[in-house]
Amino acid sequence: MDTGVGRVGRALLAAAVGAALAVAGTTALPAGAAQLPGARSQGPAHPDVRQARDDVPDAGGARRAALDAGPVLAATADAAGSPVPGAEALRQALGDSVRDPSLGSLNMAVADAVTGTLLYGAGETEPVTPASTTKLATAVAALALVPPATRLATTVVRGDRPGTVVMVGGGDPTLTVLPADQIRIGGAPVDDDTAPASLADLAARTAAALKAAGTTAVHLDYDTSMYSGPLLHPEHDAMNIAAVTPLMVDEGRVAPLSPDEAPARVYDPAGQAANALADRLRAAGITVDGTPAQVTAPAGAAVLGRVFSPTVPRLIERMLTTSDNTLAEAVARQAAIAAHRPASFEGAAAATLATLAGLGVPTAGMVLADGSGLSKTDRIPALALTELLARAASPAHPELRPVLTGLPVAGFTGTLVNRFGERSGAGQAAGLVRAKTGTLSGVNTLAGTVVDADGRVLTFALMTRTGAYPGSARDAVDRIVARLASCGCR
Repeated sequence: MDTGVGRVGRALLAAAVGAALAVAGTTALPAGAAQLPGARSQGPAHPDVRQARDDVPDAGGARRAALDAGPVLAATADAAGSPVPGAEALRQALGDSVRDPSLGSLNMAVADAVTGTLLYGAGETEPVTPASTTKLATAVAALALVPPATRLATTVVRGDRPGTVVMVGGGDPTLTVLPADQIRIGGAPVDDDTAPASLADLAARTAAALKAAGTTAVHLDYDTSMYSGPLLHPEHDAMNIAAVTPLMVDEGRVAPLSPDEAPARVYDPAGQAANALADRLRAAGITVDGTPAQVTAPAGAAVLGRVFSPTVPRLIERMLTTSDNTLAEAVARQAAIAAHRPASFEGAAAATLATLAGLGVPTAGMVLADGSGLSKTDRIPALALTELLARAASPAHPELRPVLTGLPVAGFTGTLVNRFGERSGAGQAAGLVRAKTGTLSGVNTLAGTVVDADGRVLTFALMTRTGAYPGSARDAVDRIVARLASCGCR
């Protein structure tokens, strides 16, 4: 049954839950932080030191509308005051939806978001292939380890020889050649808080500093020493992810398209970034000689120019909304660095598992080979995914709120924009579900939150292994979640 707020009220609640929680986690800019002209806030001169700003998180009109709907939370749909569904009532409500042949083998968990209590499960403790729901683990670990003020810097410094400069990668794959008005994230335009760093800005600042010092000709090299280990994972491909390097522009795409699109990647993202900067320095009146080479920048080198990514929480929201594989591997490496482990596939996986265990998430049998979920050797139980979501919703962990605010909204944003439509038979849940998708060959997963008919917020994880047509499997998964949205299961 409904509690009087109706479907519109529940839809507002679904959007407002994450947004209202996000505001509570806003971090202020430290007093006295200096700024480069036109730049985001910066810290000390070392290329990988970043600081924050005090803007309220806001990734577009949908979130602004959700903030405006805040009174719905307080006045009519306080999840903690709504009845908790009963296990048998949930079983009856789900009915034959969980036996759809398109699902193949189904592992699932449904839990109460307020208490984290498991309400319904099927094979929920068995570790299975999570696909891109792995990004929930990556996000939780990074948010727990990396200070929320952190911004990833791309820097140009003086080289160790006269007339040389070095472009230093700080782990930001979102550095872009595009103007802000051409960028869309999850279907929404960027704003000052979510816009990626600009290569044109970096070139302009570097050129200005060089000219001020009387330098009009340089040789440009580049530094990728922040990361270690292999650039490529054996199970990754050139369509869905770039070689994992701390220096790239537009995630190493062959062409700089919207972040929502995933064309083939270039062979050498770092070299591409250095060449792109060289072109823009030349356009700014600086002669750039020779071909950029990979070097290690001298310690304490004078900074000529620097640009900053959005904060790590904003990057994580983007990663989850668009299921961005390249960004996921970058975020995973930031977690590894914060945990004092190698910034590699193995180091990031070890940091993530250790951090989740420290948060009380059950990690028995969990296997992580990457941070993006592209590897089919990744294994996560459905119960662990609902536990991750429970930690993100817990008042004890406000730093994890971007896990919730970054989840796509069913039928409206990100990777759910074309799901939960009437054709799928799950249209009644549009706007009531926020969830992370996961798709590999033979694997379809979905994990997130849903507001039921009584206004209770539930977490869920559905994990299938099936030979069915992917669209059929996705629709079958969506219909299960729609049953949860329609359930007044006391």
